[in-house]
Amino acid sequence: MAEGAEQEDRTEEPTQKRLDDAIKRGDVANSVEINTLFLLGGFTLVLLVAGGSIARGLTLDMGGFLGGLHAVPSDPAAYQAVARRALSALGLALLVPVGAALAAGLAGGLLQHPFVWTTEMLGAKWERVSPMAGLRRLFGPEAWFQFGKGVVKIALVGTVAGLVLWGDRDRLEAFAQLDPVAILPATLALALRLMAGILAAYVVISLGDALYQRLRWRARLRMTKTEIKEEMKESDGNPEVKARLRQIRHGRARKRMMAAVPGATVVVANPTHFAVALRYETGMAAPVCVAKGVDALALKIRAIAAEAGVPVVENPPLARALHATVEIDAVIPAEHYKAVAEVIGFVLRQRRH
Repeated sequence: MAEGAEQEDRTEEPTQKRLDDAIKRGDVANSVEINTLFLLGGFTLVLLVAGGSIARGLTLDMGGFLGGLHAVPSDPAAYQAVARRALSALGLALLVPVGAALAAGLAGGLLQHPFVWTTEMLGAKWERVSPMAGLRRLFGPEAWFQFGKGVVKIALVGTVAGLVLWGDRDRLEAFAQLDPVAILPATLALALRLMAGILAAYVVISLGDALYQRLRWRARLRMTKTEIKEEMKESDGNPEVKARLRQIRHGRARKRMMAAVPGATVVVANPTHFAVALRYETGMAAPVCVAKGVDALALKIRAIAAEAGVPVVENPPLARALHATVEIDAVIPAEHYKAVAEVIGFVLRQRRH
């Protein structure tokens, strides 16, 4: 009851940090049906591409084997040798399809979530050995969902398989009259059609299960309002988080500043070290600084200004003074009105000429 009440209090969607922490613990949204779909798909792909050659090779191996069965001595050692030969031929024939199926199944798991190595999920937990917890798992919603999914799988796959085989029922009767060795190539096309139908059914099953597992995983990781507040406090107090936030803010501010340079009226600079972009329009009380920088940033400002056709006026004392006293998006100090007015007046006269 306490567990149910606690889950009812978890009304907030999980934060990205909570999701990331769950993945690091090995708690991931994993659909077994997706893995099965990829496994079946890998097996079918190998049959489609190399099924003919595999069937021919197995036919050659088994042809001689079946043709000589009448000459096998009636003793256990001979029977064991025959069995080993048959199993060896069958194992070699299935090695590539089974290997491809296992690799595809592993790829299906990696597609759902990155590889995680952790031993935390293997630790002993009371809810895993508690009889009451076991009963809740046995008769809970998840158990009923798995039961219903199993019924749907059997019904859907069985129906698809029945429809495919029903269309070839006459051929299936004819198979009984074929030589045992000739059955292998004859059944390859039928097997491919059957696998294609099963795969189509499994696409529906796996997509539904993947969606359910994802929603269930996020629902299990929901948080209370208190947990969200505590996480925000921890994140705000984390020096790495603060440094990262400052870096992001600084980067965004720099992008905005550089985007404003083409709209400047003039860039006041010295040859290499300082650059201050000013914007002035009729009706403004005073020019406004839209960008400033030193060294590499100053050169970048000058390059953008030159590309946009903004005049660059070299005045080292004024450039240093403006850089030291004016902030971005602020009007220049009154003590620099006269010097800046002379620069802007010079630029406007140049434009008129």
